[in-house]
Amino acid sequence: MDAHRDDDVNWLDDDRFHDECGVVAVYGHPEAANLTYLGLHALQHRGQESAGIATVDEGGALHLHRAMGLVQDVFNPAVMPSLPGRIAIGHVRYSTAGGSHVRNAQPFGVEHGGAPLACAHNGNLTNAEALKRELDAAGAIFQTTTDTEVFLHLVARAPKGDVVDRVVHALRAAQGAFSVVFLVGDTLIAARDPHGFRPLSLGILDRAYVVASEPTAFDLIAAEFVRDIEPGEVLVIQRDGIRSLLPFGEVPARFCVFEHVYFARPDSVLGGRSVYATRRRMGAVLSKVAPVEADVVIPVPDSGVPAAIGYAEAAGLPFQMGLIRSHYVGRTFIEPSQSIRHFGVRLKLNPVREVLQNRRVVVVDDSIVRGTTSRKIVKMLRDAGAREVHLRISSPPTRWPCFYGIDTPTRRELIAASHTTDEIARYITSDSLAYLPLEGLREAVNYPSGEGFCEACFTGDYPVSAVPAERLVR
Repeated sequence: MDAHRDDDVNWLDDDRFHDECGVVAVYGHPEAANLTYLGLHALQHRGQESAGIATVDEGGALHLHRAMGLVQDVFNPAVMPSLPGRIAIGHVRYSTAGGSHVRNAQPFGVEHGGAPLACAHNGNLTNAEALKRELDAAGAIFQTTTDTEVFLHLVARAPKGDVVDRVVHALRAAQGAFSVVFLVGDTLIAARDPHGFRPLSLGILDRAYVVASEPTAFDLIAAEFVRDIEPGEVLVIQRDGIRSLLPFGEVPARFCVFEHVYFARPDSVLGGRSVYATRRRMGAVLSKVAPVEADVVIPVPDSGVPAAIGYAEAAGLPFQMGLIRSHYVGRTFIEPSQSIRHFGVRLKLNPVREVLQNRRVVVVDDSIVRGTTSRKIVKMLRDAGAREVHLRISSPPTRWPCFYGIDTPTRRELIAASHTTDEIARYITSDSLAYLPLEGLREAVNYPSGEGFCEACFTGDYPVSAVPAERLVR
């Protein structure tokens, strides 16, 4: 267990998986930038590192603003007038591929062939490095360290044709996970990779079209959800309407099941499934496969709340908020010169002693990554008077890293990759520990055959591997 330091108080490394980003696009609305801003605010949970918006005005000029920070800090009343036009794309980012720097903030925008070209991307390209090597050898100059910039170079170097043909050519070169929006002149293009790893949905507001990573972005701007963009589908939105293309070969759908476990907002509906209802079922199934005599069920807020409610209801136990989360923790803090034990966790969570005192507590969380945060939480609950602490995880053990747009540690850092459940329980000092089995997760999400979803972080069965790039960069 020496890889897991008990004295680690770096709260920025919060022992969680992080989705890379979220995208929003608006076509045909006089307040395209303002609506995109609101949509990004609804997707802030998908990335808190940087935000950006690109627009094209009526004269065909590209306008772009992006910066480090939260959406409401990056965009203010002084900035929004600098983003005119009826077409906009926006992005919130948490870095996975590429470093934490403003040059990697999206959207990326350039002028190409006398027309604006901008792109915003959610996912990771497994062949990005191979494509970069080919593009570099062909004379491309990269301004960033992200895989998203590859799309712009591929479009710019695509064979002659209309904008749609060039974008499709670029998409065919990419492998891995991408839910991506392109702004090319007066055309908006939205696409999902053939496996459909990451979500992307279509909405409508009056006569304007809206695209977003999650339908919850539509609710804030009063847009109507139309449908999910299908895996392998390319939507082309132009002045004369919208059309759908299916330019890829047919492959099995592999939607990221961790969207239902943790990433998506609980008020979203993905693939026709309510995320909130699915998480409650995860907790209910978990209570059946891992019951324990207890007095109260509490969640690790906020992501553990729906599963904890489901667990408590199925177990016939009271649900209470035994941990209160601070929502006002910024990116920096001043730590006292005299070290405070578990300082980082205490910045974000504080126990409610009245709920915990002398009680047998079931605490429900969505996942364990390194185990360091779980250990600190268990210690905090005991210090607050809990007589017993039983940890229940509403997903299977995460034993493998993700390469499809999720920031995960190496396999060596994932505690479940090298330790049994009993060993992990001893490390985090809980009285017991139980995970939701893979079959239970499938039951809760309602895919009993295991088809249609990516489970690679649990099983190591990767649908797409990194392969060398071919052709294209000529």
